[in-house]
Amino acid sequence: MQIKFWGARGSIATPLTNTELTAKIQAAVKRSINVELSTDKKVSEFVKNLPVHIRQTVGGETACIEIRTDRCLLILDAGTGIRRLGMDLLDRFAGQPIDAHILMTHTHWDHISGIPFFVPGMNPDNHFTFYSPFDDLKERLKLQQRYEYFPAPLPATYKFVRLKEQKTLKIGDLSIQTLPLNHPSGSYSYRIDSNDTSVVYATDSEYQNLSVESMKPFIDFFQNAELLIFDAQYTMLENIEKENWGHSNVFTGIDMALKAGVKKLAFIHHEPAYDDEKLWDILQKAREYLKINKPESKLELDLAVEGLTITL
Repeated sequence: MQIKFWGARGSIATPLTNTELTAKIQAAVKRSINVELSTDKKVSEFVKNLPVHIRQTVGGETACIEIRTDRCLLILDAGTGIRRLGMDLLDRFAGQPIDAHILMTHTHWDHISGIPFFVPGMNPDNHFTFYSPFDDLKERLKLQQRYEYFPAPLPATYKFVRLKEQKTLKIGDLSIQTLPLNHPSGSYSYRIDSNDTSVVYATDSEYQNLSVESMKPFIDFFQNAELLIFDAQYTMLENIEKENWGHSNVFTGIDMALKAGVKKLAFIHHEPAYDDEKLWDILQKAREYLKINKPESKLELDLAVEGLTITL
């Protein structure tokens, strides 16, 4: 199973600004002072060893994740990141029909706004099936492509399947389960199992009641996942200040992952006001928290960033 992140921001797309790009260049140039960079190899090594927040960017596209197996192409959410995924699929399939399945967690704009710009969806030879426990998903998506808002309607070739809670969906070699989350207007988590490998996508959720009884459904759902993709948009303080906004933080994610026996935890739905340095600093604080509270743990922590590929 291969997982690739095409969009990891939350709330609204946040492209890198010229000011932020200039700051990265200046930071890199400062570090090059008194460093001998006379060959291409030395330049490459210098760049490779720059701090990750200078060398890379988390990216500004909103939620979209691709999961591939030998028998299935699965897409999680359709934020702005699905536009680039669509262009990649056109190159990858080189004119051959594309058959993919799209799981929708909910229909807030940051999770659906890429659909009108998903070019493969405009080809009637391709097949895309949308899944969600919401009974009116098709009508919701059609609304954002009314003529007043977008010049082309929702493609008629799209198919829609309503999922039943607590029922397992089979797609190719994948088994998919759903769990409702705590988010304004509702959202759903997905657990995707293939053979002995499990991925859980739990974005857009708030965990206010941390009692054992209240957390049990989530811990059970996350149990022994190889990878948990977890909404950590806020700091702990912001979670208190923005109660009922429907998001979580890295520390709650770590605590839940440890209780569930998760092997790898990837934080997603990054706050649009946070630049790369801030986000990498949050990751370091998360790693420090894990080291202090559970030094023997082998739980891996990472940020979901555009282009990140994980093979399980």
